[in-house]
Amino acid sequence: MNFNIFLNHQTKTIGQAGVILAVSALISRFLGITRDWLLAKSFGAGADLDIYFAAFKIPDLVYNILILGGVVVAFLPLFSEYFSKDPKEAWEFSSNCLNVFLTLLILLSFFLFIFTPLLVKLIAPGFDFEKMQKTIILTRIMFLSPIFFGLSSIFSGILQHFNRFLVYSLCPILYNIGIIFGILFLSPGLGIIGVALGVILGAFMHFAIQVPSALNCGFFYKPILDFRDSKIKRVFLLMIPRTFGVSASQLNLVFINAIASTLSEGSISIFNFANNIQYFPIGIIGASFAMASFSALSRSWAKNEKEEFIHHFSLVFRQILYLIIPVSILIFILRNQIVEIILRHGQFSNQAALLTSASLGLFCIGIFASSLILLFFRAFFALKDTKTPTLIAVISVALNIFLSFVFTQSLKPSATLKWQKIMQALLVNVFSLKGINDISVLGLSLATSVSVIFQFILLFIFLKKKIRDLKMKEIYNSFCKIFIGSILMIITICFILVFINSSLYPDFLKGAFWEILLVGLIGFLVYYFSTAFVLHSPETIAVKSLFIKNK
Repeated sequence: MNFNIFLNHQTKTIGQAGVILAVSALISRFLGITRDWLLAKSFGAGADLDIYFAAFKIPDLVYNILILGGVVVAFLPLFSEYFSKDPKEAWEFSSNCLNVFLTLLILLSFFLFIFTPLLVKLIAPGFDFEKMQKTIILTRIMFLSPIFFGLSSIFSGILQHFNRFLVYSLCPILYNIGIIFGILFLSPGLGIIGVALGVILGAFMHFAIQVPSALNCGFFYKPILDFRDSKIKRVFLLMIPRTFGVSASQLNLVFINAIASTLSEGSISIFNFANNIQYFPIGIIGASFAMASFSALSRSWAKNEKEEFIHHFSLVFRQILYLIIPVSILIFILRNQIVEIILRHGQFSNQAALLTSASLGLFCIGIFASSLILLFFRAFFALKDTKTPTLIAVISVALNIFLSFVFTQSLKPSATLKWQKIMQALLVNVFSLKGINDISVLGLSLATSVSVIFQFILLFIFLKKKIRDLKMKEIYNSFCKIFIGSILMIITICFILVFINSSLYPDFLKGAFWEILLVGLIGFLVYYFSTAFVLHSPETIAVKSLFIKNK
């Protein structure tokens, strides 16, 4: 297959598209971990990375709210509608969208460029003058990335319409490769600014790789710029509800970042590293299953087949539980080894590694809820109800911000109340943090887990109120089997770890790797065989058949 054929490869089935996107997500996640490994090795959990992560927030906020939460959702269904009626009209619509959003994003980026100093003070109020100035410079550089992503989103919609998923799947991979290029080749001479330039390079490649394939699909550019076009108005009307929902989760990260900036140096980096690791299983399991179920849920509800809707929801709910619970347990038990391999290099200190490991352990409490929330969102969207999940998300964000402030203050060395001391002692003992004076950063991870579990419970209650029957008996029976299988897995893992002697390895990095491989493999096999052949859990078969049925 030459490069031209590769770029224009057309996916034949939904199943094939699903496999391509799943593999792409997996590669992208691994590249993300490699990126974090290189960042930790090059900069450690210190001032430079705090500046980078803080500067990343505002451009990333623009991308997630306006582009990922708006343009991506609104453009494709309208383009498909217009193309089925008149291809020429659809191509003119795409050119107008391209020009409208390019104009708006340039104006918005310029406006934010001017007010960057004020925005940085809001997201990082704890930074001193020198860190504040460097954050301002990095933020202004990275305002180029939303412009490229805005252009990319239009071409992504075109490629998805024509089933060019192979090229589309390369975009997140190239984005991470751009950042890695910045770390390896630009940062040695330019410092943390080199990483910011890598972000811009990655965003540009995210856009550029799609252009040849879009042209092959028939796209032709016309210099049209009409804000009054009724089609553009429809785009904005579709964007508004989704934008509000995405805004809540993104603003949540901004507020947490602001709180982290007031804590000890390295807190922003520690939280972000742990957060990135926990999203690995959420992205692979929670997001993929939720995306796979969306079309089935939508079709069932549109045809007024309520029982079929409930069947699909209950099935996918149990499948996510079946996979995410043992994965969460494995990550919790092997958190030190995971952090050791990914981050414990170069400038990344032992104290930072211990705090990141503890943060990851606290995140594990809520990974199941974060994964299932994605399914609940798709269920509400299938019901054409965007208000309920948006309102619940806003309430959850408010709770997370409140708890983040309360927990971080309670875990500071200056905390004097009895319950605060008990809380500190509990976390120090559970995560072996003796000798570390300030563990306040752990309050951010703990608050996040509590708030996502609260959000999951509210979504469950309101969906049950709306649907009435969610096949609770089936869910309960599955959970009992998953719970028993998980207990057997934990016992086996603990037994193995007692007899593993890491000192046998001359390099602990190799020891940590083999511990993860050996313990993870045996633990998963025990879980699988106990649930499949002893407890006869139907999810073992259902997980395999989910995508086969969708072909």
